[in-house]
Amino acid sequence: MENKEQEIKAPTIIAPPSRGRGVHVFAPATVANVVCGFDVLGFAVNEPGDEVIMRLTSKPGITISKITGDDGRLPLDPAKNTVSVSVQHYLQSVDRTDVGLDIELHKKMPIGSGLGSSSASTVAGLYAIKTLLGDDADPAKLLPFAMKGEEMACGHGHADNVAPALLGGFVLIRSYDPLDVIRLPHPAGLYCAIVFPDVDVPTREARQIIRQKINMKDAVTQWGNIAGLVSGLFMQDIDLIGRSMTDILVEPVRSMLIPDFYKMREIAMGMGAVSFGISGSGPSVFAFTKDEETAKLITQKLQQHLTSIKIGSNIYVSTINDAGPKVLG
Repeated sequence: MENKEQEIKAPTIIAPPSRGRGVHVFAPATVANVVCGFDVLGFAVNEPGDEVIMRLTSKPGITISKITGDDGRLPLDPAKNTVSVSVQHYLQSVDRTDVGLDIELHKKMPIGSGLGSSSASTVAGLYAIKTLLGDDADPAKLLPFAMKGEEMACGHGHADNVAPALLGGFVLIRSYDPLDVIRLPHPAGLYCAIVFPDVDVPTREARQIIRQKINMKDAVTQWGNIAGLVSGLFMQDIDLIGRSMTDILVEPVRSMLIPDFYKMREIAMGMGAVSFGISGSGPSVFAFTKDEETAKLITQKLQQHLTSIKIGSNIYVSTINDAGPKVLG
């Protein structure tokens, strides 16, 4: 689907905005890159995620009255918060800068986890304002505004987190200019085991260490793996998916920032994982498995290993989330 910011249409108001009317929205975490698809592949998971409570107010403008779960790390200033900035871009595009909003952001997932924390917050905010205004446009029309939030968060407006968070499922970004995003099929029995080690890997810094030039041989290998992964998704072939998930461009560098990355891979693959890699910029890692029980056992074993080297962690097991954001109330 091709998405251009100028194509956003003015919302159809279901009911006139009234002071105090509000909405509570959840948006999911995401796994970006999916090992071999740097900046072009991502998928949504069921947990964790972030929540936004948004209320209409009588005074035009946006305020952020509360942020929880961030240990004081996120700004309440609406000019500096990814949620409010992306919502403001949306309101300007639909000529509704007369709207007044109060935002509460509840972080239900770790910041700097490599699981699309800023994306989940941004998407929850955009879906909330879309719902409040009764905008019946395709949610994909919100993507350019969500990317504005990503640009503020990490300096680069990529879509491999925000697109699956907004659209749900497994997503391919075929092109950034013009923006062309495609939802891909996936095997129903594919499970994701996620482990977030309690170490700091800032996204901006993780992007800066990536090689800017690659040789043709490496590029051909990477292209083949991406094509194999997409083919495996369409063919519902989990084994093809697994053997295609090899990254020779980004992972060798980023893995140095993650304690015992290759030891964790060895453990996961030895326990029956189909594949193993870094989620986004890290430090979270993930494995695909063919069943839930294997995914649970892998997360538990990896958590035990991290504990043995004195590193705390959070663990999650999920199928691929096809729903994306949802209204909680």
